[in-house]
Amino acid sequence: MSASVFTGVHNFFHSRTWSTIELVGVAVVVLFWLATVAWVVKDARRRIENEWVIALCVLVGAFPPFLGPLIYMLFRPPEYLEDVRERDLEIKAIESRLGGAELRCKVCNADVEPDFLVCPVCTTKLRSACTACHRPLEPSWQICPYCATPVVGGAVTLSTHPRRSRSRSSSSSSG
Repeated sequence: MSASVFTGVHNFFHSRTWSTIELVGVAVVVLFWLATVAWVVKDARRRIENEWVIALCVLVGAFPPFLGPLIYMLFRPPEYLEDVRERDLEIKAIESRLGGAELRCKVCNADVEPDFLVCPVCTTKLRSACTACHRPLEPSWQICPYCATPVVGGAVTLSTHPRRSRSRSSSSSSG
């Protein structure tokens, strides 16, 4: 009786059914391995710019099979390139917003450059010019940093309330 059991098992493992199961199993394992390699390729391209490093990651991800993707996951960059670029753009936008407040006219809120003496939109005087080199001066400067000429007491006059000074000049000219 035990011989018939072993004979049945022996016949099953040497049958066409077992060969088909074995072939399908190998195909599934190879397909899964190729899928992990494809995932490493796709992920490395999204995280790494250098093509040589991507190729090295693919080799590590492919060999040894099934262990390679785990090794790749331990050493891959933590962020996608797109996220890094997006974060850099956000930082630049925030920096421009923070620095942009000083580069606007106080009267009309137009964009002005740091070296403008007058607002090009509303002609409000933004800064005074140095009497020697004609470069723009900040209101608190006592000496021109470009040519070392002392600033005359009344040479730099920026109104802290430009709208009041404009309304006075318009009311005094009309009256």
